Amino acid sequence: MLVHFSKEGFDKALDEGKLMMVDFWASWCGPCKMLSPVIDDLAGKYEGKAIVGKVNVDEEQELAIRYGVMSIPTVIFFKDGKEIDRKVGVMPGGAFEQVLDGNL
Repeated sequence: MLVHFSKEGFDKALDEGKLMMVDFWASWCGPCKMLSPVIDDLAGKYEGKAIVGKVNVDEEQELAIRYGVMSIPTVIFFKDGKEIDRKVGVMPGGAFEQVLDGNL
């Protein structure tokens, strides 16, 4: 299930320490729209194994600033509450699966 994070929800999920993949995006971003179906697919594929979510950088600017998100889409991976990897730009699902599978 894809989670649309607010700051509060994001911080709560981060505190749980589970493997997380978070897509930082905006509604006006063309590449973000291209990546969206990939993120949706991964959310279904990794349900119960990892948290897959999205952060709208226009609505949650504080989170984007906290993690130094300079260009979107940026996908950041977290484990045990810490950033373990990040991917910037549109990539095939396999690029994200590699990080997820390597950290399950």
